Amino acid sequence: MTDHILADNILADTARRLFAGRLTPDILRLAEEGHWPADLWAAVEEMGLPLALVPEEAGGFGLDIVEALGLVRIAGSAAAPLPLADSMLAAWMLAGAGLEVPAGPLTIAPPVAAPRAGRAMPSLIRDTGGWQLSGTADRVPWGRDAAAVALLAEHDGRTHVVRLDAGDWEIAETGRNIAGEPRDGLRFGLVLADDRVAPAPDGLNGAVLHGLGATLRGLAMAGAVERVLDLTVRYVGERVQFGRPLAKFQAVQQNLAVLAGQAAAAGAAADGAAEAFAELSAGGSRILPVAAAKMRCGEAAGIACSIAHQMHGAIGFTHEHVLHTLTRRLWSWRDEYGNDAFWARQLGQEAAAAGADGLWPLVTAA
Repeated sequence: MTDHILADNILADTARRLFAGRLTPDILRLAEEGHWPADLWAAVEEMGLPLALVPEEAGGFGLDIVEALGLVRIAGSAAAPLPLADSMLAAWMLAGAGLEVPAGPLTIAPPVAAPRAGRAMPSLIRDTGGWQLSGTADRVPWGRDAAAVALLAEHDGRTHVVRLDAGDWEIAETGRNIAGEPRDGLRFGLVLADDRVAPAPDGLNGAVLHGLGATLRGLAMAGAVERVLDLTVRYVGERVQFGRPLAKFQAVQQNLAVLAGQAAAAGAAADGAAEAFAELSAGGSRILPVAAAKMRCGEAAGIACSIAHQMHGAIGFTHEHVLHTLTRRLWSWRDEYGNDAFWARQLGQEAAAAGADGLWPLVTAA
């Protein structure tokens, strides 16, 4: 156990140093203009970070899941313009289904959390020529840059994992979130060989995958809020107004206390969701910590962005300052994999289903 903890800490420290040393303002600016940061991704891939959730027997690190998920928090804190979280989840899905995990940036087709008219899981049909797959996927993170996409499809009443390689889809719609991260609509219709389709691991379905994705966005938000706090504390300590640093004013101190509280709450919620991720990925069913964490991190993101920009003033919106690269991601991530309203409904439904006698056990178990 000690050796694993030591290895995990070394990996996390190395990841922090990598982003601090290699992720420059120019790379962030170019990424938002549509340039893929190939050199930065190569460094991340060389470290093996996308395989952090993959077991050793499948070619990964075999890290404790909670420790591996700390990498998502680090990437969020750095505002890294890379699909690290999405690659980690895609690699875990493919390895769990016994499919080959290819090199290069990976992503997943976000599942349909709540069926609506015109949106459904892709169609998967088995015939003598292989697997016929057809359908669309909306707002796929970094779809245009991905070497492969992992998605879920139903066949004969069972969920399957499908691997699409670059060239298997066409970009139906190019898009970006307000942070400039690609979110593309994909369209596909093709026949796949047996080595590209396999039954999903036990317990994995669209709802669970949606919860796993929400956990990753929550962890990224927690990291970004912590960095926003650090930037704000540093700025108000250096910025002098009326002959003294801003940090000496009582109103500023009060806002900093609120911001610090939000960062702590988001971090604690994300830690709980990471533990729930480990259970869900092993076939568990505890979705309540995920719902609570995504809501709490989303709330913290909104409050943190407001206070940070108020403290920084106009400079926080300039291209030369890093603050807006974090706050725009926070505003984007809180709406992905279910916004606050979506997860509030999930919490309400869980509480209502538990009833009066089951509410306290439900809350304390989470």
